[in-house]
Amino acid sequence: MRDKTTVNDPVNEPVNEPGPGDRLVRIGVIVFAVGAVATLVTLAPLFLGSDPFPLVAYTVSMLMAVGFVLAGAGVLKSVSAQRRRARAHQSPA
Repeated sequence: MRDKTTVNDPVNEPVNEPGPGDRLVRIGVIVFAVGAVATLVTLAPLFLGSDPFPLVAYTVSMLMAVGFVLAGAGVLKSVSAQRRRARAHQSPA
């Protein structure tokens, strides 16, 4: 019986190990989520008719963009690592 971790992987690396950009993507998603919640909170006074929040609340909303950039950088890092592995696998030894 074959080992399930290496059946579809041409480089024989375990599938469950995190890749080079996985940590950046996870951090980016968390930062994006914090920014999204802050955006919803800062928009609430518009619909409730109350006083707007201070500038700090709007600054925290900028974390959505920061999280998006972090996750994008992690995806690009992962793609470049996969390309390097594919080139190394194709080149004659």
